Amino acid sequence: MEIISWIISLVLPILIIGAISTFSSNAFKILTSKNNNLNPPPGPKPWPIIGNLHLLGSNPHRALDSLAKRYGEIMQLKFGSSPVVIASSPEMAEQFLKVHDVTFASRPVTAAGKYTSYNYRDMTWAPYGPYWRQARRIYITEIFNPKRLESYEYIRSEERRAFMSRLYSLRSKPVMLKDQLSRYTLTSITRTVLSNKYFASDSGKPSVALEELQDLIEKWFWLNGVFNIGDWIPWLDRFDLQGYVKEMKDFKKRVDKFHNLVLDDHKAKMENDKDFVPKDMVDVLLQLAKDPNLDIKLDGDCVKGLVQDLLTGGTDTSATSVEWAIYQLLKNPHLIEKATEELDRVIGRDRWVEEKDISQLPYLDAIIKETVRLHPLATLLAPHYATEDCNVAGYDIAKGTTVFINTWSIGRNPKFWDAPEEFRPDRFLGKDVELNGKSFCLLPFSSGRRRCPGYTLGLKLVRTTLANLLHGFKWRLPDGMKPEDIDLEEEYGLTSHPRVQLSLVLEPRFPDHFY
Repeated sequence: MEIISWIISLVLPILIIGAISTFSSNAFKILTSKNNNLNPPPGPKPWPIIGNLHLLGSNPHRALDSLAKRYGEIMQLKFGSSPVVIASSPEMAEQFLKVHDVTFASRPVTAAGKYTSYNYRDMTWAPYGPYWRQARRIYITEIFNPKRLESYEYIRSEERRAFMSRLYSLRSKPVMLKDQLSRYTLTSITRTVLSNKYFASDSGKPSVALEELQDLIEKWFWLNGVFNIGDWIPWLDRFDLQGYVKEMKDFKKRVDKFHNLVLDDHKAKMENDKDFVPKDMVDVLLQLAKDPNLDIKLDGDCVKGLVQDLLTGGTDTSATSVEWAIYQLLKNPHLIEKATEELDRVIGRDRWVEEKDISQLPYLDAIIKETVRLHPLATLLAPHYATEDCNVAGYDIAKGTTVFINTWSIGRNPKFWDAPEEFRPDRFLGKDVELNGKSFCLLPFSSGRRRCPGYTLGLKLVRTTLANLLHGFKWRLPDGMKPEDIDLEEEYGLTSHPRVQLSLVLEPRFPDHFY
């Protein structure tokens, strides 16, 4: 993301013209006079037209963290003409996600929501209202209920063992961990969501390459994480200065082709089977789409939007969390010894780690918590939107304000964490800090009404994957690289990845027949 360069080359000339405009000056005076009696949060003065967009840089979460050190844990900026509030502490996160949850449960209107999420028909961008409530209810009661997730455990187990066998075949060779993790999480989720029948094969049936679907998912995360100038300065939207809208429209065509392939096949199967029983999550959604008792009918775009959420929600985020954990452990190799000691003691050295074992591995759980503290799945949670005027912590927040929760800042705040920049899993041992949104100092899945409904599935994948990577293999850096050389800077996006991908070497910890 290069907001500064776009502002300088394209928007700044407009800024100069606008700054000398008498109309703009008078309009600004009128606006401020209307708000004389309000007490907004503190923040930097906005420039005309662009507001504070020029302050974001290539890593907005870091820039906003620096500003919060100056203006406080709740501050207000202007992105173009839109008021934006940033919350940078657990207390402020709790205010927006719990105390005033209903007021801030909606989403702002964005090009990403329109073009990449079937016109706000997914769970990510759907505005708070009847459709979103129904979709959330479907996810919780029909898709992610414990019984259904348990019924898919055999899929997760089979894919996990296939993943470990594939890694074993790459022993002693450089392995790009991100690529391997992405393939594994994608195959695990696609088998659960759509039965994994649509990838290139010799069957002669319509298909796509697994790599193409992976590319679509990565593109979705990228496009949904960009700061599109047209979202904040509406009269510039038509020009698509950054080219993001063009890419979103191209994405929509590509992903729609895939969804049509999947849904047409599933519908045909349902129509030809009188004793039809849902076998995957697409089956469940299509069956619900025929339910006349639904408050809001699920049309084709609704089903596509919800399927897309299922595919994106458990793939990139799970793989990225495990990747960050491995990088941190390699940078702190003494912690690997503690983790493998626990695994050998609890699991033994004659089997893999299963989901039922996780509750007996507190140190592994502490590693995951420490990982998402320093490397939250989303450095800025998906934006919330004020549907009415509200007073938060003594400050007036106007209707129409967009709110960002800076989880990156929360995880590094020295007021709440000792040695916040250090990777210390032990800080969580014996502490009642959960990942389900009840602990506002740790929000990998958000909290309140907008908490990720599939967080339990995501945690199952992350915990068992990391446990088996540590249990089954010794990991080492390529020749000549030292732990202190590992770059832990992130690349900003809806999900933030390591800026530098590492090629690692693995060695099996067990005999050959184990794999």
